[in-house]
Amino acid sequence: MLFLKFLLAILPILWLIIALSVLKIAGHKACVAALVLTVILAMTYWKLNLTYTLTAGLEGVLNALWPICLVIVAALFTYNLTLKTGAMDLIKKMLAGVSMDERILLLIIGWGFGNFMEGMAGFGTAVAIPASMLAGIGLDPMRAVIACLVVNSTPTAFGSVGVPTVTLASVTGLDALPLAGDVAVIQCILTFLSPFFMVCIVGKGLKALKGVFPMVLISALSFTVPWFISAQLIGCELPNIIGSIISLICMVAASRFFNKEPDEEYAITLTEEDRGTGFTVAEGVKAWSPFILIFFLLMFTSTLCPPIHNLIADIKTSAVFYAGEGGSTLTFSWINTPGVMIFIAAVIGGLIQKATVGDMLGVLLDTLKKYWKTILTICSVMATAKIMGYSGMISDIANVLVIVAGPFYPFISPFIGALGAFVTGSGTSTCVLFGGLQSQTAISLGLNPSWMAAANVMGAGIGKMICPQCIAIGAGAINAVGSESQILRSVFKYFIIYVLIAGVICFAGSAMGL
Repeated sequence: MLFLKFLLAILPILWLIIALSVLKIAGHKACVAALVLTVILAMTYWKLNLTYTLTAGLEGVLNALWPICLVIVAALFTYNLTLKTGAMDLIKKMLAGVSMDERILLLIIGWGFGNFMEGMAGFGTAVAIPASMLAGIGLDPMRAVIACLVVNSTPTAFGSVGVPTVTLASVTGLDALPLAGDVAVIQCILTFLSPFFMVCIVGKGLKALKGVFPMVLISALSFTVPWFISAQLIGCELPNIIGSIISLICMVAASRFFNKEPDEEYAITLTEEDRGTGFTVAEGVKAWSPFILIFFLLMFTSTLCPPIHNLIADIKTSAVFYAGEGGSTLTFSWINTPGVMIFIAAVIGGLIQKATVGDMLGVLLDTLKKYWKTILTICSVMATAKIMGYSGMISDIANVLVIVAGPFYPFISPFIGALGAFVTGSGTSTCVLFGGLQSQTAISLGLNPSWMAAANVMGAGIGKMICPQCIAIGAGAINAVGSESQILRSVFKYFIIYVLIAGVICFAGSAMGL
């Protein structure tokens, strides 16, 4: 009976994997079908009544719209507006001045800037903005988004100024600082390896490391070392931010000495006009203004700047939508949320770049028209996740995995976190779902609960590689809505590699008493 319940509970997940990777069904259609299947299962086998089911789904849709879809639309609006004003052409020209090698630009934008966006905002910005920029400067769009999905797996734990790990500490009752230290220890190997994977993905194999290995090593070390130290000494709020800023500085400086003349295979293709250097510092600042403003607005409204943060933090509405017991409280921050800050930065940046109000409204409407399928996909996935959570389907899946694994539980612990992220698309939600389960299971097995909790958040980042929500964000970022199946098939092998490495690291650490 227990295993029948497991098979039925995991059916929506299996459907999504088969529909996207084998049947090649469009993401929004596959996810709507998964939602329908989940509703039927929850109301029949799990006896969740109609009111509970509908309100659980409503909670998921509202959570998807605010703040997740808000952030995605804001990020894509920002990028599309720079295309409209011509700022992206100047940005391409400036980046060409740093390097003509697509691998180095990949590291600067996808690794350095992407990790910064994850540290400050999260919610898909670390995939949407870097992937769209990389496609805009001439990199293969599909490979660019796959690379961004893979490397975004490692900074998730400390994303959004540390929210997932802060939440994990709250759920498990563990002290946040030692937990942040364990997260850094358990993730440091994968974090260090990620830029190497990124270059190999875009460069089509290990051969891509030839001639650029010193730069990749610098990018890996200049992020991982300060990231690790920050987690150990300061906590979970700043590792991504400190690591990415130091890494960006080191990579830009190192590009002056390494690989000045890129291999022809990896040289970006630009017109003579794009290669020119005829721009002033003021013009450069003007072109980058939306992204500069995103940096400062996110920085000054975060917990890193208490006076401003505290002033606007209470401008919010909180409500419980689920009609049953244990309903989560949804909080809608009307100002102090990344999506709003990105929109404000985009509008101010657009005005600086001489865009009219009509131009901006036109770009916004075009963005909404172009990406409505992405929004539908994310809403369907979040509704599915909430119904699975409230009905007990997710906990039934996890409980069976714990029983089956036995003493080898540490090996599958990251996979449980990955499973949660596949369903929810969120590192924070995964910590809420499985954080307590992981730490309590560790105690019952005589293991370190902090280490197993860290494995959960590590797995959550890995699971985001293949979750339909994140894949939909990636497809939308490169204007390839409908290619979700192709992205999933391409990224799945990296998911397997990462989750196996994570399992070995977690098991070895447990064996050593960590």
